[in-house]
Amino acid sequence: MDFYEVLEKRRTVRDFSDRKVTDEVLKKILAAAFKAPTNDHLRQFEFVVVRGQENIARVIAPLAGNIQGFTEKNVDALANVMDKDEYAMFTDAMPKQQKMLAESDCLVLPFFFHKGSPLLEPECLSSLNYFASAWAAIENILLAATAEGLACALHIPIEQEAEHVKQAVNAPDGYEFPCFIAIGYAAPNAHLPRQKAVNVEDRIHQNVWQPSTPSAR
Repeated sequence: MDFYEVLEKRRTVRDFSDRKVTDEVLKKILAAAFKAPTNDHLRQFEFVVVRGQENIARVIAPLAGNIQGFTEKNVDALANVMDKDEYAMFTDAMPKQQKMLAESDCLVLPFFFHKGSPLLEPECLSSLNYFASAWAAIENILLAATAEGLACALHIPIEQEAEHVKQAVNAPDGYEFPCFIAIGYAAPNAHLPRQKAVNVEDRIHQNVWQPSTPSAR
């Protein structure tokens, strides 16, 4: 698959079939993480692969209550600030957060080594280099999965979920957990939210930031 075709086909999918992802394919996908640019050239990433409904249920246990509370608290407020496409994505995505992780049957938990100031209290932007490197690696995983004909969905931990995961998998001190990655084959009827159209020319500025045009946001 051509690289730009991979970019076009990479979509978040939250409805998975029961087809299994083989260990061989998963290894290729996760190997792509180590091709991403990383802080200090360290590539200090580790991955815990969780399979099976009971094992997945154990690591995502806090999600149900957290998602329900978050949705009830924010659904009405967000309706007033999101555009139609954003709100459609939100209302489809939030109820599926727990289900999509469980039904993929291949849940990847990425960890990255972090040192210096606390992750949520950075001294400056460069203090987030380890965090930025982790997300560059995650993007490589998403693209590699797409190239292999698979689909992915992410869940960013909220409330106590990150600490729960660290304890559940016995992660060592110094490692941070940025997201859950569900990897699998899309269900035949998987819902694909409408992509927001962007006029790239409106987002490119020459030498100085030009005033926004009516089509830009």
